[in-house]
Amino acid sequence: MTVTRSRTVEALLTALSHDLPGDCLSTGPEATAPYAADRSGSRPLGEPWAVVHAANPEHVRTTLRHAHALRVPVVPRGAGTGLSGGANAGTGTVVLDLSRMNRILDLDPHDQIAVVEPGVVTAELDRAAGEFGLRYAPDPASAAISTVGGNIATNAGGLRCAKYGVTRDAVLGLDVVLADGTPMRTGRRTVKGVTGYDLTALLTGSEGTLGVITAATLRLRPVPETTATVAAYFDTFAEGAEAVSALTAARLEPSMAELLDGPVLAAVDDAQGTDLRSRGGALLLLQCDGRAAGTEAELGAQVLRGRATSVETTDDPAEADRLLTARRLALPALERLGRVLIEDIAVPRSQLAAAVREITAIAQRHDVRIFTLAHAADGNLHPILVLDPDTPVIPDAAWQAAGDIFTAALRLGGTLTGEHGVGALKRRWLVDELGPEQYALQQRIKAAFDPHHILNPGKAL
Repeated sequence: MTVTRSRTVEALLTALSHDLPGDCLSTGPEATAPYAADRSGSRPLGEPWAVVHAANPEHVRTTLRHAHALRVPVVPRGAGTGLSGGANAGTGTVVLDLSRMNRILDLDPHDQIAVVEPGVVTAELDRAAGEFGLRYAPDPASAAISTVGGNIATNAGGLRCAKYGVTRDAVLGLDVVLADGTPMRTGRRTVKGVTGYDLTALLTGSEGTLGVITAATLRLRPVPETTATVAAYFDTFAEGAEAVSALTAARLEPSMAELLDGPVLAAVDDAQGTDLRSRGGALLLLQCDGRAAGTEAELGAQVLRGRATSVETTDDPAEADRLLTARRLALPALERLGRVLIEDIAVPRSQLAAAVREITAIAQRHDVRIFTLAHAADGNLHPILVLDPDTPVIPDAAWQAAGDIFTAALRLGGTLTGEHGVGALKRRWLVDELGPEQYALQQRIKAAFDPHHILNPGKAL
């Protein structure tokens, strides 16, 4: 079925064609189709009418000024690696692609801060900081392909967040353009500062619904002097989760604790030619860093011995990288098996094993395939439903399983999302967690920033 563009959209495209350079605006199905969906496995109805390829903040301001005046929805987008449908753009929308804004504007090794544009790839910032003995601590598994702006929009977590916190803990200030095209700067270049309301923290994790980020001032940290890695295999995923609780009880603070279940290990083996699954039904990767890394890793190994079927410790960076590569490639390995629906719950760390048992029961009850991995030291679980790749829509059984997973997380004192955001996929359960009073307040905050609701509508709230 052919859908005709409205006069309003035509007016917007005419204005943008007049005010933007010719290579900044793309229209037509071939140009817009790749921007319809993110990596979440969900798809919106239709495709966006156009894509603006912003190369500087003025392009962003121009786009939003015209879109606000004409009431046309705008979907900000980075690399499109989001996992909750937050960058999905359907019929009637215009995508604001920020990937060309990819410069590191400043890197100050003395104050240990960097100022970057939103399209900078996360791993590239980390490499640039590494030249000065520093690093960007947030470390999502998608670091090699995701952008800093997208990480900020979802308040991404990652492998190192057990010790160093999530993206919000690294964001000191933001340059942002509001819905009507007004530029604004929040935050500061100092580590501390409490002047006024913390708009930087509010914008971080707002999923592009309050403003569009054009630059970020970020905190860097020294690269640890030493790192030690522990690999422990278990018969079952639940036993691995219980072992993580024992590490917490021992007051161990690892920089990383990644737990993968047997089906995930098998998928990685099939994709990478490894033999992880043959060694156990679950793998826990524990990493400690700093001057006491070796001592902390040995303490962790002592706690795990007797609980695990095998425990190995290494300070060899190459061996550690080999194991962590397996973790980072887990999602691509699962994507080879079918269409993925990626969930992202978090529970109190003491409830991690209980959540694992709930997920196993839910998979059996609804007869769906669920592959689970976790940032275990945070209680953050990723139960990933792998569906038939030829299924045109997500089947009811998968939605029911997802609903049961969210219900279980809330019952255990947890949350619907630890790091991927609400996006489009989790809105139906949002009030269950927030409650009606907080939900109404958040709606009022949204209206204050974006009175005509043009910024990423249908997402986050």
